[in-house]
Amino acid sequence: MRIVIVEDNRTSLEVLCQLVGRMADVSVTPFLDAHSALEDAIAKPCDLMIIDNVMPVMSGLELVLAVRELPTHRHVPIIMITADADRRTRLAAIDAGATDFLAKPVDPLELRSRVTNLLALRAAQNQLEDRAVHLEAEVAKATEHLQRREKDMIYRLSKAIEVRDHETGDHVERVARVASIIAQQMGMSADFVHTLNLAAPLHDVGKIGVADAILNKPGRLDDIELAQMRAHASIGAEILADGDSTMLQMAAEVAHSHHEKWDGSGYPRGLSGEQIPIAARITAVADVLDALCTVRSYKSAWSVSSAKDEILRSSGTHFDPKCVDALTQAWPRIEAIYCQAIQASNAA
Repeated sequence: MRIVIVEDNRTSLEVLCQLVGRMADVSVTPFLDAHSALEDAIAKPCDLMIIDNVMPVMSGLELVLAVRELPTHRHVPIIMITADADRRTRLAAIDAGATDFLAKPVDPLELRSRVTNLLALRAAQNQLEDRAVHLEAEVAKATEHLQRREKDMIYRLSKAIEVRDHETGDHVERVARVASIIAQQMGMSADFVHTLNLAAPLHDVGKIGVADAILNKPGRLDDIELAQMRAHASIGAEILADGDSTMLQMAAEVAHSHHEKWDGSGYPRGLSGEQIPIAARITAVADVLDALCTVRSYKSAWSVSSAKDEILRSSGTHFDPKCVDALTQAWPRIEAIYCQAIQASNAA
């Protein structure tokens, strides 16, 4: 274990190094001044510091204060050597972060005993830190595994709904990718983007409660059928309601509000502007863009450029202008998604 000794008197430093250096499994690094010791502490960790209190330029007390500011040295045991038995000096050293004290002249047996005890303490600290790092890695691995399973289940459920709706199985994936790109362009946090990527595919989960005859009707829906179709937003919100996870809570918002419009003319609640959850506003743009670009039972596919123009025309009425601006700014990335989809379709 690495021990740093700081003592401005060369003879005293040599004596301390000899006494400590005879102990098993230790290496000693000596310093004659506090500044050099501090530079060493900044550069590399150690397991124990032995510091003389009375030193020129920077005192031992000041060195302890500086060392304790370093993340690598916050818990390193420090022995303060002092000839001053004054109670205030010792209290100040404790406040600064000293762990133990030795009085001058140093008793060799007492020095070895205190060093042995503090190295045992440091070894226990190191074991706990190693264990904490290991547990953190295991938790991260388990969390990643659960997130992969969660994402897999979400996409399988979303694609099952699409099969009922006679859509291409890639609709939910494209909506999620485009929504994520828009969110990134808007400066949303990485956590928000990740959660939206999982939540957006569930935007039409409520269609599970809509009759096949309505979902797949080739012509226009009458008023009764239209009301039943629009009910999928509320049904989806009910299915996803009261979820414990952030993802399910966002998915419920998206399912409930992705058909609301910026001007308040949407459904099911007639929300307007920022009353509409931001995740739903973003998903609405991605969902309509993909719906326009793909074949449906009631329409043929639009070109990507025509779909983009329609989104731009609807900025400030159907869509949040900030979401549309983000789509425009990120358009090369979004357009590439549809170019790839077209190429894949032609190859098939």
